[in-house]
Amino acid sequence: MNRVSIRVLPILIFLLFNVSNSEDEEVKQSLVRFMDKLAGVTAKTDQSWGWNTTSDPCIHKWKGVSCDTQLRSVKKVVLDGLNLTGVLDIGSVCKASSLLVFSIVKNNVAGLISEEMGNCKRLTHLYLSGNQLSGHLPDSLKELSNLKRFDISNNNFSGKVPDLSQISRLIMFYAQNNQLSGEIPKLDFSNLMQFNVSNNNFRGPLPDVKGRFSAESWSGNPELGGEFISKESPPSAAAPLSPRKSEDSSRRLLLIYFGYAVLGLIILLVVAFILISKKKLKEAKADFAKKGVNAYISSTYDVSKITEHKSENLASYEESKAAMSPLVVLRSPRAQGLRFEDLLRAPAELLGKGKHGSIYKVMLDNGSTTLAVKRVKDWSVTSQAFSRRMQRLHQTRHPNILRSLAFYSSKQEKLLVYEYQPNGSLSKLLNGSRNGQAFDWGSRINVAATVAEALAYMHEELSEDGIAHGNLKSANILFNNNMDPCVSEYGLMISHSENPSSNSHSNSFSLDPACIRTSFKADIYGFGVILLELVTGKPVQGDELELVQWVNSVVREEWTVEVFDKGLLLEGASEERLLILLQIALKCINPNPYERPNMDQVAVMINTLKDEEDKSSSHV
Repeated sequence: MNRVSIRVLPILIFLLFNVSNSEDEEVKQSLVRFMDKLAGVTAKTDQSWGWNTTSDPCIHKWKGVSCDTQLRSVKKVVLDGLNLTGVLDIGSVCKASSLLVFSIVKNNVAGLISEEMGNCKRLTHLYLSGNQLSGHLPDSLKELSNLKRFDISNNNFSGKVPDLSQISRLIMFYAQNNQLSGEIPKLDFSNLMQFNVSNNNFRGPLPDVKGRFSAESWSGNPELGGEFISKESPPSAAAPLSPRKSEDSSRRLLLIYFGYAVLGLIILLVVAFILISKKKLKEAKADFAKKGVNAYISSTYDVSKITEHKSENLASYEESKAAMSPLVVLRSPRAQGLRFEDLLRAPAELLGKGKHGSIYKVMLDNGSTTLAVKRVKDWSVTSQAFSRRMQRLHQTRHPNILRSLAFYSSKQEKLLVYEYQPNGSLSKLLNGSRNGQAFDWGSRINVAATVAEALAYMHEELSEDGIAHGNLKSANILFNNNMDPCVSEYGLMISHSENPSSNSHSNSFSLDPACIRTSFKADIYGFGVILLELVTGKPVQGDELELVQWVNSVVREEWTVEVFDKGLLLEGASEERLLILLQIALKCINPNPYERPNMDQVAVMINTLKDEEDKSSSHV
């Protein structure tokens, strides 16, 4: 009996081995068949790609193939920009039942999407843009219930798009530059984040896109209607209406037209108001350019009256003289001898305007001296408290924190004078990198480390004073003559999370301990957004929440590489280090302020990452 068992054991092992690999072998043969059709002439002679029956797609790392951690199943097939010129056999690639991502972007592949597309049940990302694919889209697309991103743009697809409204996870639908027809596809627009069907042959009414997309998303469809309809709106029926329905429709149309008339009147009034406001603003700007800072200050109040309210209890003549002087000049060679009257007479250029005030470029001494003047309005704090705050900030020195040279304070507004930084802001540099201006990975990690160290120092020095930055953003990271980053406007704004005394004329910025902690944590959040801008290459335009939500959504999909700036990846930046910096950013923007790290912890993490980058670069 034992002998029989011993003899049978090798046979059983052999059978089990073959059974366990039979399915994998079938998938491998299907993938090889898929590549044979897809590659055309290009890849058939390139043996380094793998894609043959004598190797394994996971173990031997076939070109463009990614597998699970156990190297047992294919998860991604990404073959972008490989000059593939064959035919798409989607049925063969969908034999890999565990496939999540399929991408053949920017090739020259022909063929169509067959009904076998529905076999890719687990597919989350389908990228086919930039090829010569044609034919109708199969109805089996609606079976891809896990699909999140769908891009068939820049092909030759035609016919109607299947109803994909039941795919609730879909957040991207790109079908621009094809020959698709019929009505715009039915989609769940409440979840979509990216949508474009421009330059096709769609007709009929526009869907209710929930106000999330502009007209550019459907432009280039001449027969597309101009009015929105919601999912609940009745279709334009061809069947004749009953008399009662006709009367109801007439009443409804009458109400609609009346509503349009009222809306039109409102719009006209709003446009008239905007035009008048713009005219006044234009006149004000012209007046400012002509007269300098005085155009905005002397028109607000009488400068001659500023010196009238002098304290009778001043300790010395020097203090009395300072109280009479509208402009307080701090100890700086650049501002020696600077008078308030000089700023009033100097020509000025508006550099930017935000919700907290405006900043101007002011030229003195026939242009030989250039300063930046920040004008802050509606800040309810007394001149004495403001002066103490500015003096305290001036005492706290760091080479990468831009200190004010002088300041002015009145009940109506505050002015701060800075040394003008000629190389713009981080926000503008990121915008420039999107337009081809160089801003490599090494420079970005250096900016992150430098700013983190500067903020950590200021947080440490000013923790007892409760003075955080208060308005940290990439537009406030400026570059000096040596392209070193400097944090500007530190402590100029009370953070939104801070809660000063309800008495707007209080003589101090007294905050309770909880508010002080939260104000510093608000700086951490702002720095986290800056890190997101650095890794994505997307500068914040208006609301920073849009960038934060987009990054979080992509990370949740486990397709993190899509977050990173493509320019960085093309230059060969380490994806591993990009991921680490992204993880630091996500810690900083944690919705719970008390779970965010301190600035010194952030600085240590980023400097460790920078050291690794420096070591890696030195070995290249």
